[in-house]
Amino acid sequence: MKLSHFNFELPENLLAEYPAENRDESKLMVIHRETGKIEHKMFKDLINYFDEGDVMVLNNTKVFPARLYGNKEKTGARIEVFLLRELNEEQRLWDVLVDPARKIRIGNKLYFGEDETLVAEVIDNTTSRGRTLRFLYDGSYIDFRRKLRELGETPLPKYIKRTVEPEDEKRYQTIYAKHEGAVAAPTAGLHFSKHLLKRLEIKGVDFAELTLHVGLGTFNPVEVEDLSKHKMDSEELIIDEKATDIVNNAKRNKKRICAVGTTAMRGLESAVSSDHMLNTFEGWTNKFIFPPYEFSIATAMVTNFHLPKSTLLMMISAFMGHDLMKKSYKEAILEQYKFYSYGDAMLII
Repeated sequence: MKLSHFNFELPENLLAEYPAENRDESKLMVIHRETGKIEHKMFKDLINYFDEGDVMVLNNTKVFPARLYGNKEKTGARIEVFLLRELNEEQRLWDVLVDPARKIRIGNKLYFGEDETLVAEVIDNTTSRGRTLRFLYDGSYIDFRRKLRELGETPLPKYIKRTVEPEDEKRYQTIYAKHEGAVAAPTAGLHFSKHLLKRLEIKGVDFAELTLHVGLGTFNPVEVEDLSKHKMDSEELIIDEKATDIVNNAKRNKKRICAVGTTAMRGLESAVSSDHMLNTFEGWTNKFIFPPYEFSIATAMVTNFHLPKSTLLMMISAFMGHDLMKKSYKEAILEQYKFYSYGDAMLII
């Protein structure tokens, strides 16, 4: 498969600027892989496709307010700093992206907040936009992290042109988010409400949780026509014994295992044993899934509608079949489904 196989015309008005009013009332397209049948439902109808003993695999990562705005010393120029990952807790070193990058050189200092109590010094260039910053803050590590949270804003994707609103803090986060570390939400999970999770639980559906801290690499554009030459960024992944027991038990009993989102799917496929069962895992994954690909764990998947040429679209194509993916996306555009992070959902079974 080549990059050009994943291009399509997406009308700009279908990029969702806001989420549905209620989490579980976004639209849901249901795709039956074997028959190619397509149904149009609401997300809360998801419950009708699962039975007792089936398992949903959730990514419980939590988005932190990763976007900060600082002022450059002397010139006072406003600089956006996007926190990617902490490199060293003791020295308060962070891997970041800066914008505009051309103005930010090694040795520059940036001042944050009205009182300027938080300062960062640029100590290295990592990529054209990437920098390593050392934060200087007169206080404990806990106070420093609190200060970052206080000054940071919800890292909505760049295509959302509006300013961040207070409601985004809650809505750009799954209701089961637990472990802070993601700079982008695992968006398929945004459709689950407390009420829907409770109803699924009452029906006997089990939940297995893994943690994959979503980085911006997930959204990096693919710039090579030959997909095998594309390199994914590494993201931290943790799968514990409780999760593996739930998933492997369901697999042995031939129950449906549903990955909620591309991140959950990547997590599962990064920890497969030689006999196609799920292993515990603690480390980093740069797994890139594109067709043709043999999936080992999940038999169903919940996902949002993805952008042209994205690695996420390539995974969907591998899971449901390329022709069926093209057919369903054509129908999604026709039926005015909303795309991307705050958009509608798809269930592939």
